[in-house]
Amino acid sequence: MQRQNKTREELNSITERIIGTAIAFHKLYGPGLLESVYATCVSRDLTAAGLDVVTNYPIALTYKDVHIDCAFRADIIVNRCVLVELKAVDQIAPVHLRQIRTYLKLADYRVGLLLNFGVSILKDGGIHRVVNGFPD
Repeated sequence: MQRQNKTREELNSITERIIGTAIAFHKLYGPGLLESVYATCVSRDLTAAGLDVVTNYPIALTYKDVHIDCAFRADIIVNRCVLVELKAVDQIAPVHLRQIRTYLKLADYRVGLLLNFGVSILKDGGIHRVVNGFPD
């Protein structure tokens, strides 16, 4: 799946829709579910909202003469331009932010969302937007 080039405004609009969808689901169920449940339900809602969603997207890694087709898996890719990683932990650790930065770099995506459903209120510390060469 080839990444789509989007303008700053288009990327902002898509990330806002993703965040709104995640908040709506989290308001209903809150913390305490498995990450896989959040991924399944949020993906379903994003698809129902008319967005193109791919789950468990393989990310390749090439090191010298070694190519690994599926070195990592992104939880969700939306509209071939936004990478979404989901967590269900008490708090985001620095390793989680490094993970999404690495995924963005390897997959050559401009923006990613790290959503932590383990917090009481998603908008209070559960949403992290990470960029990689975000368009001006």
